[in-house]
Amino acid sequence: MFHRSWKSQMTASERGRGLVFFLLCLLVFPRVNAWLQKLWMGDGEVLVAEANVVYYAILFTLALFIFWGFLKKDFLDLLDWLPENLVAAAVGLLLAGGLYAVLSLLPFPVADPISPQYAQEFRAAPLPTLALIFLLIPVVEETLYRGLVYGSLRSYSRPLALGVSTVLYAFAQVWRYAIDFFEPRYLVLALLYLPMSAALTWCYDRGGSVWACVVLHGGLNGMILATAL
Repeated sequence: MFHRSWKSQMTASERGRGLVFFLLCLLVFPRVNAWLQKLWMGDGEVLVAEANVVYYAILFTLALFIFWGFLKKDFLDLLDWLPENLVAAAVGLLLAGGLYAVLSLLPFPVADPISPQYAQEFRAAPLPTLALIFLLIPVVEETLYRGLVYGSLRSYSRPLALGVSTVLYAFAQVWRYAIDFFEPRYLVLALLYLPMSAALTWCYDRGGSVWACVVLHGGLNGMILATAL
């Protein structure tokens, strides 16, 4: 089957603004979000599901504002190469989902906090949680880790882009728990998310549209939620 040559649709100005946004998402916004929740709720119980939806809705809006041109052109690429993108997403879901199920059986030194968090949030607020895991999180994270990180490195080296995007995203899923709980063993859980991250990166490399990765990401999140329930 013929495949088009890979080319990022992100402009240099979008990359510049996106890099600042990416660093803020990694280092600043989560801390500000936690501080605002604590300030707002005081000694009361924080409504985690609703707070996460508001937080990611803000990030989603900022991502659309910063990357609007890229996301629009990339969506047209999805339509032009729809079979290739759908096949990449389907294969990624099957392979990554299977590997996640197998790795979940391994005796990690700490329990994975993400799947029970999804289940808890879904029971407390089903609709906001579904919007969070199927739309808001996938669009924000795939635009950054695939569109920005992979797309920026791809022109220099395909293996470098594949490796950095995959490893960085896997560790990004768990590093905040290692910091918040002062427990470095949470970093080992990155192994659990490496197959998913690799599938998402491969999907972008294969199909060429970040929107296919959004679909795959939502499917993987749904699988995690289903197994947790």
